[in-house]
Amino acid sequence: MWVMHLDLDQFIAAVEILRDPSLRGRPVVVGGDGDPNRPRQVVATATYEARAHGVRSGMPLRTALGRCPDAVFLPSDPPAYEAASERVMDVLRAFPITVEVWGWDEAFLGADTDDPFALAAALQQAVHAKTGLTCSVGIGDNKHQAKLASAMAKPAGIHRLTSADWATTMNDRPTEALWGIGAKIARKLADLGLHTVADLAAADPATLAARFGPTNGPWYRYLALGKGETTVTDIPWVPRGRSHETTFEHNLTDDETLLAHLTTLAEQLAREAAAEGREITRVTVKVRYAPFITMTRQTTLPTPTTDPATITDAAQAAYARFTPTRPVRLLGVAVDYTMDASSR
Repeated sequence: MWVMHLDLDQFIAAVEILRDPSLRGRPVVVGGDGDPNRPRQVVATATYEARAHGVRSGMPLRTALGRCPDAVFLPSDPPAYEAASERVMDVLRAFPITVEVWGWDEAFLGADTDDPFALAAALQQAVHAKTGLTCSVGIGDNKHQAKLASAMAKPAGIHRLTSADWATTMNDRPTEALWGIGAKIARKLADLGLHTVADLAAADPATLAARFGPTNGPWYRYLALGKGETTVTDIPWVPRGRSHETTFEHNLTDDETLLAHLTTLAEQLAREAAAEGREITRVTVKVRYAPFITMTRQTTLPTPTTDPATITDAAQAAYARFTPTRPVRLLGVAVDYTMDASSR
């Protein structure tokens, strides 16, 4: 059984290019309402032409404009991307493989085949023929390897990374090259003298556990050894909760205005829970103060509910436990759902 990771190339931008072919070959940046002169809007994705100028996902649109003044800026259109994603997944499900969807633009595939390269090529051809989108496919013994392999295959390529060639391919790379280790953790590993994948693979698990905790520490070494989950399942993922947040164009200090936003978010989450047939057990409020200090407070409900008034009261109770110290730039509300045996 092979594990594959299929990743759509510059997906959101590619959908926009399909809608407007004149954008092909041009630097395109998608994010927010598409206006790079408005503050606190970030890049959702960018074409490779824009990336060549240093534009990256998560970057403020204003910064992207500075790096690539000639870019075309477009507003984000989630319903269009969701529809395009579903068309791709339907194409994949027509093959004799297990499809585990991981987002709009990626899926893990479980395939019992003697020729994974031929299957990967067939998947690419079918996706392109039926949706107009291109994708990269990684092949591995587990999800971790396949995920890294698809990144090595971009754009529109196929790459295999297995336990047999893991050390040769990965040992000299920085720890940040591993899926699940970001820049912050990489810096902490470097403080322990662990700079490369090989360094981390040879590290003492007890030392890692002492520094990062009994679960995360050994897990980082597990990743460095090329290990990963091997099970691919098509059982739909059931969310444990939902969240919504608002980043304000200008920092807010007025409690009445903030509570109005809080109420809107809480009521929206209550309606969504009811529509999904789920009940809410806990409400969490997140506040990000200027310049970038984030704090959270939680309220556990006495009984599960989807009543908007109860959810709002719980959010306001959580908010009341903050001690305002500076202007607010972001306000968010998250809810936890009840989880029965069929939801796990």
